[in-house]
Amino acid sequence: MRITLGVTGGVAAYKAAELVRRLQQEGFTVQVVMTRSAREFVTPLTFAALSGQKVITDLFAESGGEANLESAIEHIAVAQRTDLLLVAPATADVIAKFARGIADDFLTTLHLASTAPVVLAPAMNVNMWNHPATQENLEMLRVRGVHIVQPDEGYLACGMTGPGRLAGQEAIVAAVHEALKMQRDFEGETVLVTAGPTYEDIDPVRYITNRSSGKMGYAVAEAAVRRGARVVLVSGPTSLDVPPGVECVKVRTAIEMQQAAKQHFANASVGIFAAAVADYRPSEPLEQKMKRTKEPLTLRLEPNPDILAGIAAGKGSRLVVGFAAETDHVAENARKKLSVKNADLIVANDVTAEGAGFDLDTNVVTLFARDGRDLPLPKMTKREVAERILDEVARLRTTLRAA
Repeated sequence: MRITLGVTGGVAAYKAAELVRRLQQEGFTVQVVMTRSAREFVTPLTFAALSGQKVITDLFAESGGEANLESAIEHIAVAQRTDLLLVAPATADVIAKFARGIADDFLTTLHLASTAPVVLAPAMNVNMWNHPATQENLEMLRVRGVHIVQPDEGYLACGMTGPGRLAGQEAIVAAVHEALKMQRDFEGETVLVTAGPTYEDIDPVRYITNRSSGKMGYAVAEAAVRRGARVVLVSGPTSLDVPPGVECVKVRTAIEMQQAAKQHFANASVGIFAAAVADYRPSEPLEQKMKRTKEPLTLRLEPNPDILAGIAAGKGSRLVVGFAAETDHVAENARKKLSVKNADLIVANDVTAEGAGFDLDTNVVTLFARDGRDLPLPKMTKREVAERILDEVARLRTTLRAA
């Protein structure tokens, strides 16, 4: 697993070098991100030598360096591949920025771009630690699920005595494991995910499809494997890369998707059906290319199988999640689909809304659960939506098992 270690400007920055080694001994790959102030205490070369990874020090290419698109969006790339963001030492300044959503350097921008769990190990002067502003910021972060490693008490570099010393390696490593354990709540589960469109052939060069990019389903698959699940992704045609650790079965038509989904759901505990399956297919696809004429053309279509309803009918105690892309009466249609399809959760959105719909990196959805809970979500990245879907699946699993 990959940890991004943020090192901020304090005397305790030198201890982060020892922490890199310890994390590597625990089996983690560590990439270090340093703030400008941290470089006053330890050089990037030290961390590069210890970690064997590039050390990131600036949001953009350094002065005199070659600016390019890769450097401009590197925080997004790092955010997508990190499994946990650890900041040690975390100064009062970076704690305040994290709490208030300020993004003025690589580390703080990475924090906003990442959906990975966050662990902060504060280190600062005792008065700074006890200041009401610092304590308020820490409480805001705790409410959001950030793990705070309580600093040790003792003699500080400033000459004062009290809380503020960077916690020991054992405490920090324990917090890292705890944060990852909490996020790996699908350990031992097999999750089936369908994604993308289907292609229904008219002839060898023409087909019926829709505008689905597959991004939502791929985001769900990536999030599920990160949370410990074995993931089988049944994917229609897309241009997306298969997330690391995900088993992918490529299909083209709705019939092929139905067969693959049925086969792999037999060994799954959760099915998340995010694919935009074509509702109809040509009744008699042609073996040769159809020639253009001046006459009107009538294309005879027949309905495709309802994959969600068919599989959910025999789901037993397994959980099934469906998607509803609507253009009107979203809540009414979603609730109806939840019942008719025998699903446990429907992820519904108005595809005409700004920031929602096909081929976007964001989505605006409402989760409609079988136990009556409706959970509207603001505009989020599809990665963030994927995490919230899995959160709701985990909640339903606990609720239904206790019933």
